[in-house]
Amino acid sequence: MRLANKVAVVTGGGSGFGEGIVRKFVAEGAKVLIADRNLEGAERVARDFGESAKAFEADVATQGGFEAILEATRSAFGGIHILVNNAGVGHLPQPLDTVEEDVFDRVASVNMKAIYFGAKAIVPVFKEQRYGAILNVASTGGVSPRPNLTWYNASKGWLITATRGMAIELAPFGIRVNAINPVAGDTPLLKTFMGEDTPDVRAKFLSTIPLGRFSTPEDMGNAAAFLCSDEASMITGVAMEVDGGRCI
Repeated sequence: MRLANKVAVVTGGGSGFGEGIVRKFVAEGAKVLIADRNLEGAERVARDFGESAKAFEADVATQGGFEAILEATRSAFGGIHILVNNAGVGHLPQPLDTVEEDVFDRVASVNMKAIYFGAKAIVPVFKEQRYGAILNVASTGGVSPRPNLTWYNASKGWLITATRGMAIELAPFGIRVNAINPVAGDTPLLKTFMGEDTPDVRAKFLSTIPLGRFSTPEDMGNAAAFLCSDEASMITGVAMEVDGGRCI
C-alpha cells in the first residue's frame, strides 16, 4: 500500500501502459482519475475498482481539458497528489521530410503541449500544498532514436529535458518530477512504431532488446508506483529506462 491516501490522475489510462499504471496504483492504495479521450476504455478500466477509480473524458492537448480534469479529481476525491502524463501519440515510420504538418502538430500537441497544460493546471495546487509527484512517460526513442520516427523521438527527447527542468525548478516546493522511458510494448501504439505487425517485424524489433521481450503495462505500473511513492522521496529529475537493456 505504498500509495495509500494518495490521489492520482493518469492520462491515457484507458489502455496500454496507462492502464497498467492505473491498476498498480489502485493495488497500492491510491484513488485514481482515469483521464482519456476514449471514455469507453476509461470506463472499462474503472469498472474493476468501484469507488477507487473514476473515468473522465478529456482532451489533454487543451488547457480546458486539463482544467476540467483538475475539477473532476477534486470533486471525486477531494484533492490531488500525483500526476502521470502518460497520454501520447506517434506517427508511422517514414522519412522525416514526408511527415505531414497535421501529423507533426498532433504529436507536438499530445506529447509536448499537454505537459505544459498539465503543469499550468496542477503545479499551482502542488505548490500550495508543498507536495506533489509528477511522472512523465517518455520513451527510449528520446534517448536512442530510431530512423524514420524522428519527430516522435524528438517529442520524447523534449519531454526528458522538460522533466529535468521541471525537477530543478519545482524541488524547492516539495514537488518531485521524474520520467520513465519504456521500449515499445504490446499496446495499441505498437503497430504505429513498427509500421506493420508481422512475426518477422516483431522478431527484428525484439532482437534489439537484450532481455528479449517488449515492455508490458505491468512493467510500467511497477516503475511508476515506485517513483510516485514516498519510497522515492529523494529521487527527482530521473528518466528511468524500463527497456530490457535497449539503450545500453
